[in-house]
Amino acid sequence: MRVGLFVTCVNDALRPQTGRAVVALLERLGVHVDFPAAQSCCGQPLYNTGYRRASEPLVLRSASAFAGYDHIVTPSASCTAMIRDHYPRIAARAAEEARPAGRAAELAAAAEDMAGRTHELTEFLVDVLGVTDVGASFPHTVTYHPTCHGLRALGLADRPRQLLERVRGLRLRELDGATECCGFGGTFCVKNPDVSTAMGTDKARAIIAGGAEVVCAVDNSCLLHIGGVLARLGSAVRPLHLAEILASTGGAAA
Repeated sequence: MRVGLFVTCVNDALRPQTGRAVVALLERLGVHVDFPAAQSCCGQPLYNTGYRRASEPLVLRSASAFAGYDHIVTPSASCTAMIRDHYPRIAARAAEEARPAGRAAELAAAAEDMAGRTHELTEFLVDVLGVTDVGASFPHTVTYHPTCHGLRALGLADRPRQLLERVRGLRLRELDGATECCGFGGTFCVKNPDVSTAMGTDKARAIIAGGAEVVCAVDNSCLLHIGGVLARLGSAVRPLHLAEILASTGGAAA
């Protein structure tokens, strides 16, 4: 099985250790992982800001970069949702607008190909590999924040929890108001900073009240937002991507 790692912009620029953790984890499970150097942004920032046509070249570039892999795995529910939900919509709108037939057909083929092979990490582990015990050890108290794209767009349900519950030494704490948005929302936090900050503060206070040492999630974008609020509140709770916990075997993560 050959897997292409789609690391995403946020992880590449701000949390590269998450990408390294995914590689270490999958290789430990016997998966051959490649990092296609031609990959770039999935196009979500453009698409969500209204520049749909400008996102079309990124659909084609992604399909080209990941051609030939059995599966595409990414540590981001947000980017997975973009590829699976919005790539087909981009292609459909191109066809509706009577664009040149070749372009519309190319987009449709690329969108279908990418959507059919792309998996968020916990989906890949539980649904494709069929594993929930990945041999991890992390003796810390952890709470899990289900991000909006994972919860609502992908329907990850309890897949992340199944994996966390089988990590040796990990004590999982419930998070009050877990399904409430943290307030990041991509461009939402830029366009509505006061609302975003209030939502992030509510989430951070719930995390602190739960008594966990670590808050984890499947999207580093949300964790960066939550982590910033936690820091401003003077909290020592550490935000950590789920992949880094699952990759840990010695009791700590970067």
